[in-house]
Amino acid sequence: MLSIREYSPQDAEIILSWITDEKTFRQWSADKYENYPAMPEDVNDFYDSIRPNGAIPLIFCHDGKAVGHFILRPLSDGSVNTVRIGFIIVDNSLRGKGYGKKMLEAALKYALDKFKCERITLGVFENNPKAQRCYESVGFRQYGEDKFFINGEEWNCLEMEYKIKSCATLV
Repeated sequence: MLSIREYSPQDAEIILSWITDEKTFRQWSADKYENYPAMPEDVNDFYDSIRPNGAIPLIFCHDGKAVGHFILRPLSDGSVNTVRIGFIIVDNSLRGKGYGKKMLEAALKYALDKFKCERITLGVFENNPKAQRCYESVGFRQYGEDKFFINGEEWNCLEMEYKIKSCATLV
């Protein structure tokens, strides 16, 4: 059975174990952590720092075992109720098996139920085409771009959005 549960500090070690190299680490976290590899306490300290702004770290589970992770955080763009999904990752041993798509579908439903949002956004680096295709498969569409400087290189980040038309959209 697939489910979402709240993140706990013990999950940091599990999430970090899914990251096998610095490129994957930066695709997951961009420039949010100074050092690679990050330590579990770095992840927990960062999450503690963003929770007061409404961020909710979550774990996606299959039969109670963590298989994915993401964060939801409400934004105010002045015109619509927007939620941002970030720090999206799936257990590297399970990638390519549909867990990412199932997790995103569950995240969309969770965000709609919790925040009654009209729009959900995320960013994905161009050098991560598999993730981009996964996001497109659940209905995200590119609406802009951003630039990050990662290890002395310029990485193009595609800004994507999912617009909620009605509750029926996610059924």
